[in-house]
Amino acid sequence: MGSESSRRSFLAALGALPAVVLQRPATAPRYWTREYWAQKGGVRLYLFRKRRNAPKAGETPLPVLFLVHGSSLSSRSTFDLEAPGIGDYSMMNAFAGYGFDVWTMDFEGYGRSSRTDGNSNIAEGVKDLQTATNIVIKETGQARLHFFGESSGGLRAGAFAMANPDRVGRLVLAAFTYTGQGSTTLSDRAKQLDFYRTHNTRPRDRDMIRSIFTRDRVGTADPAVAEALANVELPFGDSVPTGTYLDMTANLPVVDPAKVHAPVLLVRGEYDGIATEADLISFFTKLPNGDRELAVLGGMAHSVVLGYNRDQLWQVTRTFLERPARHDHIS
Repeated sequence: MGSESSRRSFLAALGALPAVVLQRPATAPRYWTREYWAQKGGVRLYLFRKRRNAPKAGETPLPVLFLVHGSSLSSRSTFDLEAPGIGDYSMMNAFAGYGFDVWTMDFEGYGRSSRTDGNSNIAEGVKDLQTATNIVIKETGQARLHFFGESSGGLRAGAFAMANPDRVGRLVLAAFTYTGQGSTTLSDRAKQLDFYRTHNTRPRDRDMIRSIFTRDRVGTADPAVAEALANVELPFGDSVPTGTYLDMTANLPVVDPAKVHAPVLLVRGEYDGIATEADLISFFTKLPNGDRELAVLGGMAHSVVLGYNRDQLWQVTRTFLERPARHDHIS
């Protein structure tokens, strides 16, 4: 080792050097996103797309997953929720990360889409999906899309699959209801049936959004998620259309399982007050495609997308969507 005087000289020389500021390189966004608009007559429908990287000419198209929202919330609030400090609650992030080209849409009367005098019922939702999928097919090059629908979104997705079997690959119906028989939530909701028949919108405030996570079983979802959800959803207004509530209380069944020919995964939360196991089993046994599953997720209630155990939903959905094609010779 050198002398003390040599060490001091070296440190003095270091002090005379100009300071070096280390800058972190700019990082690219984690996902590529884009917004689209579809025109259904005079109604503008908002679409949102997310994938790992920007699409490139000549590349093999990614599998497409279209996420279909329910009765009380718009698309990105449901499927792309930002909840800083709480956790990653974005199903779009999860499936874009898995390698899917993920799309969602606000139905007529919801979110960023046009407000109208209509009630945005299930039949109208099928028309919305027909309009939206024209754009998705054109942009992605995929003729068949996988669909995931939660609650009345499952009814919309199922009804779309009946009407457009050539556009549907695999179909996931979560928090789905067939006849509604035995549903405590729908029985309670039916007390307002006259209101739904005479009004095309219903109130939707912060307390109503909170109730989505407490009405079945407290402890299945983080209360902070309800607050984050209300923060991003309420700027779109304090009311939503009544059409799906009317259909679910007066017009079930709206999906005929015998007419759904796609492979189907039914997902139910253990404590779901809308979809009873008996009702789902009845639907399940009538599906004509032998490629079908029924999954019950423990510790979950009606909102499987935004519950504590959402990663279980992602796992069963991903496994079903990525199932290898059949190779048998049965005609």
